[in-house]
Amino acid sequence: MDNNEFRNRYISARRNVIALDFAHLNDVQREAAMITQGPLLLLAGAGSGKTTVLINRIANLLKYGSGSDSDYVPETASEEDLLLLEDYIKSYHASQTEPQTTSQTTSQTGSQTELIAGLCAVDPVEPWRIIAITFTNKAAGEMKKRLEAMLGPGSEDIWAMTFHSACARMLRRDIDRLGYDKDFTIYDTADTSSLMRRILKDLNIDDQNFPHKAVLGNISRAKDAMISAEDFMYEAEKAFDSRKKIIGRLYLEYSSRLKASNSLDFDDLILLTVRLLHENPDILDYYRRRFRHVLVDEYQDTNNLQYLLAEALAGGFRNICVVGDDDQSIYKFRGATIENILSFENRYPDAKVIRLEQNYRSTGSILDAANDVIRRNKGRKGKTLWTDNENGEKPSLNVIEDERVEAQFVADCIITSVSTGRNWREHAILYRMNAQSNQFETAFKRSGIPYRVYGGTGFYERAEIKDMLAYLCVLHNPNDNVRLLRILNNPTRGIGSTTEARLAELALEFDKPLYEIIRESKDYPVLKSSSARLSMFADLIDDLRDLTDTVPLDELYDMLISRTGYIRMLEEKGSDENISRIENVRELKTNIIGFMKDSGGTLFDFLSETALYTDLDRDDQSADRVLMMTMHSAKGLEFDTVFIVGAEEGLFPGVRSIGDPAEMEEERRLCYVAMTRAMRRLYFTSTIRRMLFGKTTSSQPSRFTREINPDNLEIHEAQTDFYDYFPSYSPPSDSASFKPPSLPSRPVSQTPYNSQAPYNSSSPSTSHSYSSSLPTSSAHARARFSPSPPSTGVPETRPPDLDLRKGDSIKHKAFGKGLITDISSAGGDSLLEIVFDEAGTKRMLLKSTARYITKI
Repeated sequence: MDNNEFRNRYISARRNVIALDFAHLNDVQREAAMITQGPLLLLAGAGSGKTTVLINRIANLLKYGSGSDSDYVPETASEEDLLLLEDYIKSYHASQTEPQTTSQTTSQTGSQTELIAGLCAVDPVEPWRIIAITFTNKAAGEMKKRLEAMLGPGSEDIWAMTFHSACARMLRRDIDRLGYDKDFTIYDTADTSSLMRRILKDLNIDDQNFPHKAVLGNISRAKDAMISAEDFMYEAEKAFDSRKKIIGRLYLEYSSRLKASNSLDFDDLILLTVRLLHENPDILDYYRRRFRHVLVDEYQDTNNLQYLLAEALAGGFRNICVVGDDDQSIYKFRGATIENILSFENRYPDAKVIRLEQNYRSTGSILDAANDVIRRNKGRKGKTLWTDNENGEKPSLNVIEDERVEAQFVADCIITSVSTGRNWREHAILYRMNAQSNQFETAFKRSGIPYRVYGGTGFYERAEIKDMLAYLCVLHNPNDNVRLLRILNNPTRGIGSTTEARLAELALEFDKPLYEIIRESKDYPVLKSSSARLSMFADLIDDLRDLTDTVPLDELYDMLISRTGYIRMLEEKGSDENISRIENVRELKTNIIGFMKDSGGTLFDFLSETALYTDLDRDDQSADRVLMMTMHSAKGLEFDTVFIVGAEEGLFPGVRSIGDPAEMEEERRLCYVAMTRAMRRLYFTSTIRRMLFGKTTSSQPSRFTREINPDNLEIHEAQTDFYDYFPSYSPPSDSASFKPPSLPSRPVSQTPYNSQAPYNSSSPSTSHSYSSSLPTSSAHARARFSPSPPSTGVPETRPPDLDLRKGDSIKHKAFGKGLITDISSAGGDSLLEIVFDEAGTKRMLLKSTARYITKI
């Protein structure tokens, strides 16, 4: 054969052999995994397996380099090599149709794998030359775990980490170029809030007029735009903006105190890394030569600084792969810029674009409804999710009387679902604002449903854990003034606020770190009365600091607990709460030991890791509880059954978004994210009237439910909380014949529910205007009585009053068999304490659970 024919056949055979390694991927996923050179944009729809693609793409880079898409043919390649590759392909396909013995398979793979891989590899990539950046420690941990499972030893050298972790590592190496010491500490959100509150107090600025969170938000946005405190103040003075001047003054003081403490906030980690690279060509060149491949996950959530960082690192080889979904960009309020993903092709005109549209999570009916909603957005690249999964049941809109009935409806649906074999944790309630969880907590407590409100106080936010971490931070960096002041008199050492104020004044007057003033307290007459106590504290810290390099971290922690007397202080206070706090302090040691086993790092590494945790990283995925959370918090998660509650105009979409096209598109993306969390069942709930923050307003269903094609949504209208009016009424078993007694009529407009008539954007609808958007066609089944899952028809209704007594054996629809051990009065209800055979002890109100209980 001539040279051209040989080259073409060799390149084709090599590519086809490599493709066999990724035969488990679908066609589009495999194409994405085998593109190795130049810029690549992966538009990964919800549930499309983007992490799987990333892992396999990295595996391809490590094993084959650019072999899958390179035109290079080595000079040593021979026709014998080509025939070997082609025979390997034929053998593989034959093995898929003809059964082989174990000995044949083993012999073939054992003798050929190494040779075949060598023929296919073109400049394989070393693990340390790949950086894969994501947003949460949870996502980074999952990536590391899967890389290790697929690649084995060596995978730990890949920089698979969050933006903040990667920046912390780079800064630890070279931050001295920016005038910082390498032993810097990291301030989390609570620390920065504490610092800003202290600054507001010191500068005598009213926190009511300048809330510390709002000020920090202004500072964060300025840092993202790379505007220094000095430039911010200059702009404020130039514009004669008095409010901005005060924020600028706070920004200056905030920056000064952070620098004096040799500490960084989260924004600084990325800002200073970008500065480090831009201001030091040698460092930039080092990382550009080091990282041949840069991969960025969740690219739609990147802000300006993260964009600049990715651009800088990828500027050498231009092998940048960004993965994201413009339809899931929902963090504008955090500074995320959707333009980063929308303009990627403008920045890289030679970029390849792959759309991952096959969804492996949801049923076809859920995807059809989600596609109906998101296609309304104009600011998107466009894609349509599809699935090979069954169509399943249609999503449903359930129009309910008020928020209390809404909560009971959801509770009833979940109990019914669990009674069919589902776990509690397979159900999630998603709402637009945290305040909506209130009624659901009440309903769940009454019904004995186990739940967790996502976003509650996490382990690392607990005061006692913050205290112990503050001690560890000061051992690492005694110039960390925020943590130093937190522990100076904790436990109580007789060092009061007056002494703290004098220490601060002396530190300012003599331009010395606060800790140095404490160590030299005997030299300052103004500290004479407290110098002994201050010196004892300094001796304690110095003694423990001397051990940080010689004593294992877990043993150091034991010494810290003992020497500080922290647990002894809690024991002396007594109370169940303090017993729980003692358990938390001790539990931190478990985390330290786990860190030592996994990473074997230093105190600095441990503190950096804990500072970068998010609430999502701490979630106990194994706990069998219903999960409640905001829609923003649900991103990246999936559940068998999802309830999108409060789907009402003015609530979702929020009243502030109505009338603003850009904000409305963000809200619509949020709805799309919420809908695509559901795997099998999806409910929307909308109330006729809702009390929120003490005020009752009338409601109409969200426009997002109107945007769903009528064929893709079931509507269920509940006329009222029927059993509140007729508690003893029991309808016949034939649900079709059930008609409740007459209730006050409500006018129904002839406007079809899914028509595209515009909404009144000025305010939520007036009384009973929800009816104007209800369907009148027979295309929608209308359940005149809910609450229940639409798929089960009319729910189990409340039976006649049960004559329950202590000692009775009962059977609960969800919890199974149990024994009533106590019955007590609870207002107009009865509180049951029941010991179930499998679910343990539950306490529940009779009126909320009677319909699910039978005596046995």
